[in-house]
Amino acid sequence: MKLVYSVFIITLLGVSSCVGIPSNITPVNNFELNRYLGTWYEIARLDHSFERGLEQVTAEYSLREDGGVAVKNRGFDVDKKEWKEAIGKAYFVNDEDKGHLKVSFFGPFYGSYIIFELDHENYQYAFISGPNSKYLWLLSRTPKVDQKLLDYFKEKANKLDFNTDELIFVKQIQE
Repeated sequence: MKLVYSVFIITLLGVSSCVGIPSNITPVNNFELNRYLGTWYEIARLDHSFERGLEQVTAEYSLREDGGVAVKNRGFDVDKKEWKEAIGKAYFVNDEDKGHLKVSFFGPFYGSYIIFELDHENYQYAFISGPNSKYLWLLSRTPKVDQKLLDYFKEKANKLDFNTDELIFVKQIQE
């Protein structure tokens, strides 16, 4: 069985579509997909089996011919000493100016990808949730962020009922 991991994979087995939004999360408005495209570094996440043991995790987004978003997630498996990659696709759930997409890495199964905080000025960081408080990520355009942003991320996530005590801070190669 192929190892599937991802910043986005938030589907649960047996669930055909889980694209809802937690009651305490609001997707960002005025979202501009073209500015979001490109490479993002995973700075922090809540633990999941599909990413367990991975370092240097990145997500790369590009446009698909069908109007969706191509997703390529990559991370280094420390135990196996090899790179893992997952290829997926994402589509807006409703309006294209709202940070709420559905993403799939296999078949007809989709999970929520909710951008609930975004650096609208420069698109340098994003806070991501899945369909519930078990899924949380901090993404950045750079492999390292300053402590002020980390503190803000933890404070905001904690107020939204995420278990910030369980956060994993991803090792990235410094550029």
